[in-house]
Amino acid sequence: MNDPHETTETHLERLLGRALNSFDLPDALVEKLGHALAHASSLCSAHHSAGLHRETYRHTFLLRDGSSLTLWELVHNTGRDGARLHELYAEESEVRLAAARLSHPSSPEAARSAVDGPDGPPLVSGPDEVPSEGRAPVDDAAAGLLAELESERTAEIDAHLALLRGLRALPQAPRPRQYFPDNSPDHARRVLRRAENADRPGEATARLLQTAFAHHITQVFGRQCQVEGKDAGFMLYEHAFLLIDGSEMSLWEVEHTATPDGRHMCEVYESESTAREAMELRARVL
Repeated sequence: MNDPHETTETHLERLLGRALNSFDLPDALVEKLGHALAHASSLCSAHHSAGLHRETYRHTFLLRDGSSLTLWELVHNTGRDGARLHELYAEESEVRLAAARLSHPSSPEAARSAVDGPDGPPLVSGPDEVPSEGRAPVDDAAAGLLAELESERTAEIDAHLALLRGLRALPQAPRPRQYFPDNSPDHARRVLRRAENADRPGEATARLLQTAFAHHITQVFGRQCQVEGKDAGFMLYEHAFLLIDGSEMSLWEVEHTATPDGRHMCEVYESESTAREAMELRARVL
């Protein structure tokens, strides 16, 4: 599942962008993942039956301090006309519960049993993944094979992370921001002019940005989600400016379609945290 040409930043953006529930992830977790150095992904479990196809993936990220964080992704075909949907969870128990509910939507006890069981969900299964009346449980030989495969996969991921931690000990090349002198004061004016939010940066910020002589634009991420049953898209951009005195200043632009009529709207904020809070609010209430 790993693309050798995909950067960790792009991989994280892709995960967050396609997940229906990405805004439910803790902000602190997303912020930490935004500084990850490397990642590794693997298939944890799969269930394919006549009516339900679902898979669970483990995405592990190596952080700057040498520790790691894991996102659990649930992929299933319960969308309209069998469309594949994606969900992200911070805890393995949460993704197991979500997977169990897909298999047994009307049986909370079965879902809790699947999460609390000592072995968790099997690696690969068919329609008889969770035994019920009239179905035979997986035999001991198959269970042993699944456990062996699970152990091998976990060892492979751990070895990969150990290698990445070793590489992290090497000196890191500096990564300065590349600014471009391209009529930056006019660019700042255009960004502020298209902002529709009432709490957009004011005149003091606009005057300060008139001293900018270079700027750099970065797309931080993009996300698709459902807002009151409607499709909505969110994009976050950082417009970084280099001022004449050598200092730096950023505007954070949110582009989204979470409006009553679905039209495109731009909002601008002075900090990333404020922009994220605004997007989260927009994703919950029109």
